Amino acid sequence: MDYKDLQVFLSLSSQQHLGKAGQQLHMSASTLSRRLARMEEEAGAQLFNRDTTPMQLTPAGELFRQHAEQTLLSWQQLRSSVGTEVSDLSGQLTLFCSVTATYSFLPDLLSRFREQYPLVDLRVHTGDAAESIPRTESGDADVGIAARPEHLPAGLTFKAMASSPLLFIVPRTPANLAGMNQAEIDWSEVPMVLSESGLARTRVNQWFAERQIQPHIYAQVAGNEAIVSMVALGVGVGVVPELVLRNSPMASRVRVLNVQPELEPFAIGLCSRTQRLEEPLLRALWKTALL
Repeated sequence: MDYKDLQVFLSLSSQQHLGKAGQQLHMSASTLSRRLARMEEEAGAQLFNRDTTPMQLTPAGELFRQHAEQTLLSWQQLRSSVGTEVSDLSGQLTLFCSVTATYSFLPDLLSRFREQYPLVDLRVHTGDAAESIPRTESGDADVGIAARPEHLPAGLTFKAMASSPLLFIVPRTPANLAGMNQAEIDWSEVPMVLSESGLARTRVNQWFAERQIQPHIYAQVAGNEAIVSMVALGVGVGVVPELVLRNSPMASRVRVLNVQPELEPFAIGLCSRTQRLEEPLLRALWKTALL
């Protein structure tokens, strides 16, 4: 269990509602529910009574709340103590990531990095998430924020920061798509909107191949954000990481299709060339990401 889990738990304790806590944390209620279930499994006890509205802490949950508050307070005090030492390290670092990553990961990471290394010139380039690994491998970017591929290229090191489920999404309208459930779907007829390349496309292809299905691919798109927009317009069924859907301005115009078995989640994190990790600037950013 990490510090982010404790922060999530305290938000749930305060809001006593999955939906309200989700809005505060910019997470879906289903994601919070899964995260809470994992925390309860690790704690070995039920932490919330979900049968009441609002949700109520159980006796074990109250003890866990006190533990979370004390732990996070100690952690903040430690970070403040360490953060008082401002480094005179200078130079330039280039990061490449998707637009979604700039919402989800960069604010916290760069805020901490800037606080300790104010003289470093950070340059952030955005684009298709599928380009993060190739650009890092080629040297166009010093660091990429990427989904870990099934086979990480030799010479690269990856540090996971979060996990994101991969979801099938359908529009809320028109009715011929909005009312779908998995049992009614003829995948050879339903128009699919998929990424041109990358890990999401690889896993979707595997999912269909394992079921001996030839999907009807209507459109191939560079960038997961565009898939959500196209699905919202009623073009077809798409597949995107939950992280992308959560941060999309079109999220309210689509819904998640419950498809079993689920696609394997993404592991998302930092990627750099291994031989460069001892360079002062990269070592500093990598260290900051681990805090």
